[in-house]
Amino acid sequence: MAKSVDEVILKLSKSFNMVFDDYEGVYLFGIHLDGKMHKDEDIELVAIFKTGDQSKRGQIWPIIGKIETDMDVCIDLYPYTEEQFKADTDLYEEVMENHIFYNKSGLKQK
Repeated sequence: MAKSVDEVILKLSKSFNMVFDDYEGVYLFGIHLDGKMHKDEDIELVAIFKTGDQSKRGQIWPIIGKIETDMDVCIDLYPYTEEQFKADTDLYEEVMENHIFYNKSGLKQK
């Protein structure tokens, strides 16, 4: 199992940067905001991209699956453009209430 959520997000960001030119970063929300791993709990993330299309989703899930297998974690990922994310008002409000944003390099932003 991964040692920390930061470790998972760093690996995810590195992988996304290798495949996608338009990856902008990820919002962490939910139980893992404390940075610790919680057994049997998904790491809840919203990944932000400059452009959105269905073919991108087909590329995302194998990356997520490999990270889940390699790091023994479960990831619940919502891939969006910023506009799509804001349009999903229920999720947007939940995330904006309490989140940590990691830039495209996988580093926490204040």
